[in-house]
Amino acid sequence: MSAAVIALLLGGAGIAMGASPAQAAETKFNVKCVPPAGGGDPVEGETTAKVSAPASAKVGDEVEVSWETVKPASNNTDLMDIPQDSVQPTGWITVGGGGGELKVVGEKKNPPIPKKAPMQMSTMKGKLKLTKAGKITLTPGKYDVAVTFSFGTFVTKCAPTGAVGVGATIDVSAGTSGGTTSGTTSGTTSGTTSGTTSGTTSGTTAGTTAGTTAGTTAGTTAGSTAGGGGGQTDFPGKPVEVAFDCGPVVPGGIKTPVTINAKKNGGSYDLTVKTAKGAMASPMALPAGALKPSMNIKLGGADSGMVKVSGPANAEPIPDKAPVSLSDMTGTYKPGKTGKVTLSPDQLTIDVTMAPGATPINVPCKAASSGVSLELDTTAQEGGSGSPATTGSTSASGGLAETGAEDEGGIKALALVAGTVILLGGAVFTFTPWRRLRGTR
Repeated sequence: MSAAVIALLLGGAGIAMGASPAQAAETKFNVKCVPPAGGGDPVEGETTAKVSAPASAKVGDEVEVSWETVKPASNNTDLMDIPQDSVQPTGWITVGGGGGELKVVGEKKNPPIPKKAPMQMSTMKGKLKLTKAGKITLTPGKYDVAVTFSFGTFVTKCAPTGAVGVGATIDVSAGTSGGTTSGTTSGTTSGTTSGTTSGTTSGTTAGTTAGTTAGTTAGTTAGSTAGGGGGQTDFPGKPVEVAFDCGPVVPGGIKTPVTINAKKNGGSYDLTVKTAKGAMASPMALPAGALKPSMNIKLGGADSGMVKVSGPANAEPIPDKAPVSLSDMTGTYKPGKTGKVTLSPDQLTIDVTMAPGATPINVPCKAASSGVSLELDTTAQEGGSGSPATTGSTSASGGLAETGAEDEGGIKALALVAGTVILLGGAVFTFTPWRRLRGTR
């Protein structure tokens, strides 16, 4: 076998000819982790990283650099187990001496991670091309953790909150070439995309989890659409982050992207509203038909008022702790004014029916913050205007509950399920598998 072939094989295996044996050092640092859209507030914790690289090499070598997470900054949540081989980390190592950043990627390889157990991530690896003599320092920095479930991929993004110590140093001896040190990733990012798809169709999936292909920046951006003339019939909106306040029923509320899409139908517009999919976990087994969503769409600009959209109830029973998605909501907007009209998500309402024939329990969630998802160029229609807003006046049978939208205390409702009185209060729904991410204890 020729020397050239041997060198090629060693290079393909990530071994740099002439580099000394790898050296590794551990460094501890604090990070702030931001869950995906709808995942609740950021959390902070301490992580320990071990960065490995050759102690010495020469200019022209391509060396392998690895980042092993010795101690994760957080545990798994208490909502669901993480499946085997579903966690993929991606990190960025700062290369001293003007080398920029080296992206390192881990395999999607992990044992099953039970609820509340420490997160386990594979070692991240990348290849660094040495083009400048001197001491090259390697310092761990920000990283992403992508977890893939059957219903989507969720990316949590973590970044240091303070100074980070050097993880490894390479003593690069002089060679014939100068320049700067640059890095390439030693792996390919894998995973499924569950982010927003925007484009020319009105069936745009928007408001799904803000996960993207693992290791890349979460979320996508879709431009708002203005239209109404020129023969266009489909008007996809952009996802806007909405914070819903549901009172004590959902502690911390709901934060989810909402997208309003429109399809012209004569002088009116058929609206379809989408929220995040799999963004909450059921606290108990729920029967088919238990959850029925509706929402008010606020009109602005040339027109005013509200348009109510509603969706069907869940067709299948929902097991305890299983992910829950609200159905797409539809309605019709008949313009009452001519001009540019904006459409924004407003109050969300979830009707909960725990048994066939029972009176639905109304869970109103006020939009504490919202934004414009769609703009239309409308022409006034006879009798057109926004429909009345949802009032949330439904109450449980027997006058046991006042569950209107103006209740200061939120939902404190009693429902009869198979002859048993169940209090639906406190924390009925917990949104997103990442909502209660906690630091390692």
